[in-house]
Amino acid sequence: MRAVRNTVLYGDCISLMQRLPGGAVDFILTDPPYLVRYRDRQGRTVANDANGDWMKPAFSGMYRVLKPGGLAVSFYGWNKVDVFMDAWREAGFRVVGHLVFQKGYASSQRYLRHTHEQAYLLAKGSALAPHSPLADVLPWDGTGNRLHPTQKPLRPLEEIIRSLTRPGDLVLDPFCGSGSTLVAARRCGRDFLGIELEKQHHMTASLRAHAALP
Repeated sequence: MRAVRNTVLYGDCISLMQRLPGGAVDFILTDPPYLVRYRDRQGRTVANDANGDWMKPAFSGMYRVLKPGGLAVSFYGWNKVDVFMDAWREAGFRVVGHLVFQKGYASSQRYLRHTHEQAYLLAKGSALAPHSPLADVLPWDGTGNRLHPTQKPLRPLEEIIRSLTRPGDLVLDPFCGSGSTLVAARRCGRDFLGIELEKQHHMTASLRAHAALP
């Protein structure tokens, strides 16, 4: 049985991933809630950002649907790294790399000016290294968060996908937000599968991803 391709599912990723066959996706690239009760200047929030009850079952589901030897990239909140790391390792993932995305601006400041984003590279079992490894520091483009309070830019996502996948691979984003991962996958010649809990963002992701289809 194969997973559905080039679509955006609406609902809770934990229950929806249970319907997918094990080992059905080639790569995961996702930006889950950081557990920081985020609220932007417009008052917009992120669903399930107040507690981490979803985290372990979500990453366990990701591990199950990822093919053996597959890779996953997960953004995370730096001040909750212990919670994320515990969930990744309990699911079965091995940590095989770390990515830093350098911004040309500070997204916030208190003790320090926050001028970077970060993500871990995770593996399911013995994953093969790419022929041309990606640099672990990548540039970041500002999006203005027009479509989502934590909207990610396309350029670094495309670099990750090109380096760590092959044409025709299926890229899953269980927290797809505005659909940046899905658009990046299509622009790289990969198939996508997105899941989004919030109705407005599901619509945005669907429109963006399907507009990127050939």
